[in-house]
Amino acid sequence: MHDLFDLLIRNADIVDGTGAPRFPGDIGIRGDRIERIGDLAGRSGRTEIDLGGRVAAPGFIDAHTHDDRLMLSGGDMAPKVSQGVTTVVGGNCGISLAPMPRPIPQPVTPPLNLLDDQGGWFRFPTFASYLQALREQPAATNCAMLVGHTTLRVATMENLERPATPDQVARMRALVQEAMEAGAIGVSTGLFYEPAVAAPTEEVIETCRPLKDFDGLYCTHMRDEGDRVIESLEETFRIGREVGVTVVISHHKVIGSRNYGRSEETLAFIRRNMALQPICLDCYPYTAGSTILSWDRAASSARVIVSWSKGLPRFAGRDLADVARELGVSQEEAVRRLTPAGAIYFRMDEADVQRILQFDDTMIGSDGLPHDASPHPRLWGSFPRVLGHYGRSLGLFPLETAVHKMTGLTAAKFGLADRGVLREGAHADLTLFDAATVDEAGTYARPIAPARGIDTVVVNGSIVWREGRASGARPGRVLARQAAGGGR
Repeated sequence: MHDLFDLLIRNADIVDGTGAPRFPGDIGIRGDRIERIGDLAGRSGRTEIDLGGRVAAPGFIDAHTHDDRLMLSGGDMAPKVSQGVTTVVGGNCGISLAPMPRPIPQPVTPPLNLLDDQGGWFRFPTFASYLQALREQPAATNCAMLVGHTTLRVATMENLERPATPDQVARMRALVQEAMEAGAIGVSTGLFYEPAVAAPTEEVIETCRPLKDFDGLYCTHMRDEGDRVIESLEETFRIGREVGVTVVISHHKVIGSRNYGRSEETLAFIRRNMALQPICLDCYPYTAGSTILSWDRAASSARVIVSWSKGLPRFAGRDLADVARELGVSQEEAVRRLTPAGAIYFRMDEADVQRILQFDDTMIGSDGLPHDASPHPRLWGSFPRVLGHYGRSLGLFPLETAVHKMTGLTAAKFGLADRGVLREGAHADLTLFDAATVDEAGTYARPIAPARGIDTVVVNGSIVWREGRASGARPGRVLARQAAGGGR
């Protein structure tokens, strides 16, 4: 007599996350691990799900998020689990909730205000205290967390419009050391953003020195994704070489109409340098990005949608051009009145997005902003959009490749052991979906909408999303980076 599985998934079309062809089978889960994969017709489970030929895949891993606060303030993680995400990588673009060893200066410096515009959530003096909060109050998803360089600058500097002094660099480096010892997986930068623009390459290198001892990652929203994108890639690769670590190019893109088509050049440059040093990249499947509102960004965009505004909150979700007309002012003046605010910027070419998505080593990251009043639809829809719109409808890649880009590839690059694959002994993170219908449901006009075709989502053996609703379970864990050589 066999023991009952805790969860038994029958009649699955198994896409295992490795890129290998799908195959039919059953999956038996006990505790937080996959115990058996195969023909389990003679076995039973305390909970059973008959997929009737629908897909069982590893839970999706969001390579680029800003969920640092959401995991504590909205722990059901509905924007993520509803689209099949079981693990989030947070602390990106130089923006992390910790460490903040002093009261955060007011008003909260953009873009840190994307996490909390009041400042109360920046209450963790050390990275260890933040991770402890995540462990004591688990979210529905797992997380792997980066420490943000801009957060370090705000924590240690009074004047962000200049390079850090040697003493300030030393203090930032000590905070990185503490974060890595506590369990951070690396450092992120947002050299594109005003509070870090003044940071020279050498400041970043010296701040990141502790990473090598932990095999940490250097993840970056590069200094320029437009006219000087190649120079920014060169800077990124130099930082990786001098620190001695893997680099991750965040949300790779080329922006501005003058740069349409340059992804051919950037991807070729990235591929050449991959032969010389470890390089990763992720992207989101849209031609529009989203961040804080500024006139410089708006002026170079084909279209701008206001995603939130402190000055004029009633205009969230409206086109900037319409806002300016309604106010009877120029768009530049409208930006001034709306600020502080966020925006969605249409600045990319569809052909570039498709080319970057198809690049063999590209991971998927949503870059969603969960606290925006009218967020970019990528927050709720990135992963189903890759599967549905780009995979099934446009045929950019087969389903097995699409799933690999959001599971096995990401787990391998970020060092998340026993995640991102369906195999016996692996952690039981799964997404069960209908390959014929899966897609995003949100739009720019109505962005908050659970995806279509996602049936059930399982994190560490517990169901967190089922039939269109969060279950209330909070089985998420803080994940460490497993070094390629078997170290930390």
